[in-house]
Amino acid sequence: MHEFRYVGNELWCERLAVRPLARRFGTPLFVYSRRTLEDHYKKLAGALAPLDHRICYAVKANANAAVLRVLAGLGSGFDIVSEGELRRVIAAGGKAGDCVFAGVGKTEGEIEGALREGIYAFHVESEPELVRIDRVAARLRRTASVAVRVNPDVDARTHRKITTGTYEAKFGIPFEEVAAVYARASRLKHVRLRGLQMHIGSQLTDTRPFEEAVRKVAPLVMVLAGRHGLEYFSIGGGLGIVYQPALASGSAAWWRSRRARGLLTPARYADRLVPLLKPLRLRILVEPGRFICGNAGVLVTRVEYVKRTGTKRFVIVDAAMNDLVRPAFYDAYHEIVPLTRRRGARVVCDVVGPICESGDYFARDRRLPAVREGDHLALLSAGAYGSVMSSNYNSRPLAAEVMVHGNRAALVRAREPLEAMWARESIPSWR
Repeated sequence: MHEFRYVGNELWCERLAVRPLARRFGTPLFVYSRRTLEDHYKKLAGALAPLDHRICYAVKANANAAVLRVLAGLGSGFDIVSEGELRRVIAAGGKAGDCVFAGVGKTEGEIEGALREGIYAFHVESEPELVRIDRVAARLRRTASVAVRVNPDVDARTHRKITTGTYEAKFGIPFEEVAAVYARASRLKHVRLRGLQMHIGSQLTDTRPFEEAVRKVAPLVMVLAGRHGLEYFSIGGGLGIVYQPALASGSAAWWRSRRARGLLTPARYADRLVPLLKPLRLRILVEPGRFICGNAGVLVTRVEYVKRTGTKRFVIVDAAMNDLVRPAFYDAYHEIVPLTRRRGARVVCDVVGPICESGDYFARDRRLPAVREGDHLALLSAGAYGSVMSSNYNSRPLAAEVMVHGNRAALVRAREPLEAMWARESIPSWR
C-alpha cells in the first residue's frame, strides 16, 4: 500500500495534510512517506522468507539519505552503481559490506575505493572489467569478490529504454559465454567467484519474464556453483508499481485490487519464483528500487497560470522536467490530483512546466478537475527516478524534499539556493 489518500477533500500523507507542507516548505516539493517505504520492504521480505535471501535496495531509484537510513535500519543491503552511491550509503548509516557494485563502466578509482571499503561483491559486466578488478586488487594485495552478470536474452516486455536483459542492451555477458568466462576468471589470483547475477529490466508488472529468465539461468547457476563454490544468485530487480490508478484507498483494498487485476504483488512474485529458486540452495539476492520507493513519494507543484489557446487548455505549473523527467524522457504516466478536491466538471488539459522545451510536460490531453492560479497539484508515484534524475536545466534550483513519519514532517533536503548553482564556477582572469 501507500500512505497518500484523501481525508475529506484534502490529500494527506500518513497523518498530515499535504497542503500545509506546500505552504511551509514551498514548491516544487517532493514528499515521502516513511511508513510506505517500510511497508513495501517488509512485504517483499516476508514473501521471500522461505528463501535464504537478501534485499539490496537499488540506490539509483532514490538516493536521499533519509530514505537510505530508513532502509538500512530495516536491514537492507544496497545495490550501487557508482562511488558516489557507495559514499551516500555509508554517510546514511549503511555498511559497505552490505553493498553490491553494479554498472558497466567502473573506473579504477571506483574499484579501488570499493575494495578499500570492503564491499560484498562487484557485479561484473565484461571480461575487461574482470581483468581490471584483478589488477587493482593485486596492487592493493586484496581479493575481490565478484559475480558475473549474465545477459539471458529474455525480453522483459517493458519500455525499450529500461529493458536490460536482451542482446541489444549494453549490460552483462551473453548467456552462452558465461561458463567459459567463469573458467577463465577462476584462474585470476586476486578474484573470488562469489555468485552470479542477472537483471532483465525495470517496471515489470508481470511475473512471466522473471520466470522465463530464472528457468533459463537456474541450471547454469547450479553447474557454476558446483564448479566454483558460488554462494549466491542475484535475480536483480525490476518489480513494477501501479502508476494508474495510484491513489490509495486503504491498505487491504489496495493490495486486493492489484491481485484482482493480475498485477505483480510480493506474494505473486514469490509464489512463482520461490519454487524455482529454493532447489538451488544458494542465497538469493533481489535488487528492487522502484517497488520500494516509487509510490512512497509525490511531487507537489503550484499552478501558476491557466492558458487557453484556440484548441488547448494549458495548466502551467512551477515544477518542470528538470524536477521529474520521466514523462518527457519515457512518455511515462503519473496520476495528477489536486491537493484540495472541489466539485465540478473535469476539463481536458495539458499540464506543463515553465522550461523552454515543448517536451516539458507532465500530462497531455488529460481530463482533470478545473484548477486556477494558486491551486496545488500532486504528481503521484514520484518517489522513484524523480529527485535523483533532476537537474539545473534553465538554471532552476533543485527542489526541496520532505519525509513524513506519522504526524511529523522533516526537511530531508533543503531547496537549493540560486547561488549554489554557480558557486563552483569561476571566470578566467584573462580579458
